[in-house]
Amino acid sequence: MTNTKPVRLLGWLCGTLVLSLLLGWSIYSGAQAMGYEWQWPRVLPFLGEWDEGTFYAGPLLNGLLVTLQVALLSLLGTLAVGICVVSLRLLPSRLGPLLAIAYLGLVRTTPQLVQLYILYFLLGPMLGLAPLTCAVLSLSLYQGAFTAEVLRAGIKAIPQGQWEAARTLGLSRAITLRKVILPQLVRITLPPLTNELVSLIKHSALVSVIAIFDLTNEGRTLVADTFLTFEVWFTVAALYLLLTLTLSGCARLLARYLDPEQQGRQS
Repeated sequence: MTNTKPVRLLGWLCGTLVLSLLLGWSIYSGAQAMGYEWQWPRVLPFLGEWDEGTFYAGPLLNGLLVTLQVALLSLLGTLAVGICVVSLRLLPSRLGPLLAIAYLGLVRTTPQLVQLYILYFLLGPMLGLAPLTCAVLSLSLYQGAFTAEVLRAGIKAIPQGQWEAARTLGLSRAITLRKVILPQLVRITLPPLTNELVSLIKHSALVSVIAIFDLTNEGRTLVADTFLTFEVWFTVAALYLLLTLTLSGCARLLARYLDPEQQGRQS
């Protein structure tokens, strides 16, 4: 049977290249019609520069590091919130599921920007929370609601017979979770969780409204100072794209590593 993966990969690369060329041509034509003069060399120092053999990161790279910090801390918070919420949903009592459903309904039906403002301007001063803490908490609470549903769907996708078989073999509940359920849960939920992580990185741009100097905030400041609107924002978009594609690629490699069929072919 012919392997169609290289053909599909080649088609995807060709399609992406053609789309990128069309988009670039449209932007270039529009800028030319506006009489815009491109000044790409002025953007390079915003990324970083070498001075006497030492590299000094520019504002855009510093902003990218802050974005990474916010995203990683929010990822940990998102997983914690998601695990807590899905645990409440699966409790045999009535109170736990009701609390989880109320939380999911409240978070998923209100704009994230409004939630961020409430945390920063209302709860932040009351509790003495720093802007970074408010940002991470807001992202964790919002994205955790969607992550909880992903985890719940993954748990429901595991047949009940897995639990019964482990119980028949005399395995404890802790060992069953660690040895039987968790590996399957990671394999099932890894693709949607990767999407949640990419969404988390994109949503982290909202924290720029509360005086956190992330990538978006640094880009907006540079545009206001230099008027290099297209160059700066295209560079910011490219950095976000590079970050999300790298994370997606790492998640794809991890999913391939965890796939027993792929491991069987390699052995």
